[in-house]
Amino acid sequence: MNAKSWIWLIPALALAGGCDTATKRARSAATVTVEPEPASDAWKRVATASDQDRIDRLGLAWQAALTDAKPKFGRDVAAEGLLLKPGPALSRPEPTPGSYNCRMISIGKTEAKVPVFQKFKPFFCYVLSDDDGVLTIVKQTGSRRPAGRLWEDDFPNRMIFLGSLALADEKEPLAYGEDPARDTAGIFERIAPFKWRLVIPWPRSGAKLEVFELTPVADQPEG
Repeated sequence: MNAKSWIWLIPALALAGGCDTATKRARSAATVTVEPEPASDAWKRVATASDQDRIDRLGLAWQAALTDAKPKFGRDVAAEGLLLKPGPALSRPEPTPGSYNCRMISIGKTEAKVPVFQKFKPFFCYVLSDDDGVLTIVKQTGSRRPAGRLWEDDFPNRMIFLGSLALADEKEPLAYGEDPARDTAGIFERIAPFKWRLVIPWPRSGAKLEVFELTPVADQPEG
């Protein structure tokens, strides 16, 4: 091969080498994958730091609330059975959409004027599910009506509740995060067949714990 042939061959070899390198880079880039965020971590991107702290201190809230209540209301606490016992959660915590009989018990206090143990009148609440299967809970009656979404959690036997309050004659609650003074955060668990509870640690009411009991209404409305 003469010198002129080598001169024309060098650029061709360089081009081929460049193409080969580019192909290898493309193949290497194609193998890079991004791990999706676990669904159980999604609520942490929404919850405020203070509400995450409340949930993290749930065990302390249970202990402190029961310590406050038991000296004078030990029989009342015992009469509620599993509802006021920390840790009896069952698997499959997701509630069935529909209407529920609900009631709330307030335990412990962080303010002097707040009763250490108080039962409230029963009320109705509703569990809704949208087209994507997102579950929300709405308290239908009363002057303070919490409503919010249920989120998956790292602990498979519970869900995370993030919501807000509708007050007085307001038709709808504010969205979570819109007014920090109304934000509500807690955990949702199934504690028996056809019985759930929503536990709000360190609520803004001045209690140490608010526990909502939910049992399905026997005759569900059609549609």
